[in-house]
Amino acid sequence: MRILIVLTLIAVATATAIGQTFTAQTRAQEIAAAFNKHKSVVKEKFGVRREKYKDVQSEPTIKGNISEYSGRYEVSELGLAIDIQAVSNGAVHASLYENSQPSQIRLENARIEGALLTANKINEDGSTEKFEGVFLTRTDRNSPTDKGVTTFGLGVLLTRPIEFSGNTYEKLFYQQVK
Repeated sequence: MRILIVLTLIAVATATAIGQTFTAQTRAQEIAAAFNKHKSVVKEKFGVRREKYKDVQSEPTIKGNISEYSGRYEVSELGLAIDIQAVSNGAVHASLYENSQPSQIRLENARIEGALLTANKINEDGSTEKFEGVFLTRTDRNSPTDKGVTTFGLGVLLTRPIEFSGNTYEKLFYQQVK
């Protein structure tokens, strides 16, 4: 009887661990898909042919050691940055910056599971919201024959859109700075 109970507990624990990993992988894939884009347009007017092509493919990137995610990630055109310190014991510390100054917004209880970064975002007014991002390898191509430019960074879906210079952003790609 004891063996049956132990085996049941092991099966439940294994199923829970597999379910959590599957959930993190699934969520990472969903967020990465939000950063994909494909556009191919051909216009012809008065005998002049114009082509526009843009292809952006983003894939979650799982590193062998959690500490490999450590570094600075920036959205340089908006003056935003995130410093991430991940230690092999699983501890993750993240700091937000605006225009090179520490932000009043904080990330607490940060965790990295697979390629998914989750945390509680504490806003200036004390309110909290969910923070989710995925570490991505992103390839931009400007023509079908272009090999593209590949960058590594953190793709973040915003819970509330932000406005900057008349543009509204619902997601941000923080490129890793070497």
